[in-house]
Amino acid sequence: MSDILFSHSYYYRLDPKQWNNHTPFPPLGTLYAAALLRENGYTVDLFDTNLLDSPKTITAKLTTQKPRYLIIYDDGFNYLTKMCLTKMREACFEMIAIGKQHNCTVIVCSSDSTDHYSKYLEKGANYILKGEGEESLLELIHTLENKNPVNGINGIIYTDPETQQIQVNPKRNVIQNLDDLPLPAWDLVDIESYKTIWEKSPYPFTLNIATTRGCPYKCNWCAKPIYGNRYNAHSPAYIVQQIAYLKTTFGVSRFWMCDDIFGLKPNWVQEFGQLLDDQQLSIRYYIQSRVDLLLKEDTIAVLAHSGLEEVWVGAESASQKILDAMDKGTTVAQIYEATRLLKKKNVRVAFFLQFGYLTENQEDIQKTIAMVKELLPDNIGISVSYPLPGTKFYDKVKEDLQLKSNWTDSDDLDMMFHGTYSSAYYRKLQRLVHKEYRISQGIYFLRNLFREPVSGNKLKAIAKLGYYIPSVQIDRYKIKELQQS
Repeated sequence: MSDILFSHSYYYRLDPKQWNNHTPFPPLGTLYAAALLRENGYTVDLFDTNLLDSPKTITAKLTTQKPRYLIIYDDGFNYLTKMCLTKMREACFEMIAIGKQHNCTVIVCSSDSTDHYSKYLEKGANYILKGEGEESLLELIHTLENKNPVNGINGIIYTDPETQQIQVNPKRNVIQNLDDLPLPAWDLVDIESYKTIWEKSPYPFTLNIATTRGCPYKCNWCAKPIYGNRYNAHSPAYIVQQIAYLKTTFGVSRFWMCDDIFGLKPNWVQEFGQLLDDQQLSIRYYIQSRVDLLLKEDTIAVLAHSGLEEVWVGAESASQKILDAMDKGTTVAQIYEATRLLKKKNVRVAFFLQFGYLTENQEDIQKTIAMVKELLPDNIGISVSYPLPGTKFYDKVKEDLQLKSNWTDSDDLDMMFHGTYSSAYYRKLQRLVHKEYRISQGIYFLRNLFREPVSGNKLKAIAKLGYYIPSVQIDRYKIKELQQS
């Protein structure tokens, strides 16, 4: 039997924006890998870094447990790990060093190590799992335990001990039948510690579930280092079984379906909803989707019936020119229509918006601001275009990436290529758009104060108009200065 300690290298406390949201999720990808190894007879444990503040905290665990293997297996379903933030990279490097000090064989699987494997090997990692890692990891541990050579294992990268050259083995085929995987090892997580943090948020406690892997669409700025440009789905029965377990074991009824694209497979959503009804499982959940997908047949109606409360859509821009440049494959008209239909079904809609893409100008920016003010989504998330390895967008701007190629944390918003405007401009724009949105939202609530149910959040939005209206005037002046500088 092998003594295996699983961990990962995302620390919410090292990413202030995310920590202050008070909505952390357990490392789902890590739990899948741990469950598979355990199912195959290995003794596993988890050192969950999510709620901790320093890589040094793993030292005590390594000292007392003395595992033979330290597997730093990041949660590939968490979009924050796909961003390859340098704070988390440095944290992983420190964990590798500590693991080596405790005589562990260190194995790493993450978006960043897949993209920058040489950096991790230089820091002492013994093996890198490239892309989707469960099956490669299982074969690697089997091989090492039997003291056999690893040169025939697909999906791993390592330094050849004889030549001292980096050996990149062939890519492993992705898992086609996801139901072959055991349910994630939820029992390894201290769920109560997560519940304590969520109590500080305005939301009920929520757990994360992945129903699929990959995304078949080809937005040219979107990196897919772990699950790739594919789309494989768990069966609705597998997901409903997991929901029933989580409700019974942890008393949770709200879920974040953390798929890149939820419900793309024909009739999946319909069968999912029917199984929930059959088992009398009442849940609330929110998802990510695309506006064109939501407009197909009766998708929105079925989603709403099954418990959907919110959809985050990649609106990105209200300029068709920019959407086309991104290879987004959607239209501005679809954003408007999907938003209308979602609101009609009382499903909250939230927009991901992206500024700074190549060729963007003031006309494009103003179109996006106007769309937000007109459609009044229930929430918005704003970023600037962020080039990551493996994307066409990265290839277009890589010559500009000289001093910095990754953000420090998720609130960095640095422009790392020569865009239309400076980083300072886009940082101010991000805050301005949020304020413009809050003003439009507050005015809407004020106008409909006696026509719609009144809530504390609506009254707060109205009260904050006294702050946002004068504040936005100052920001407009400052951003005009930055635009001209």
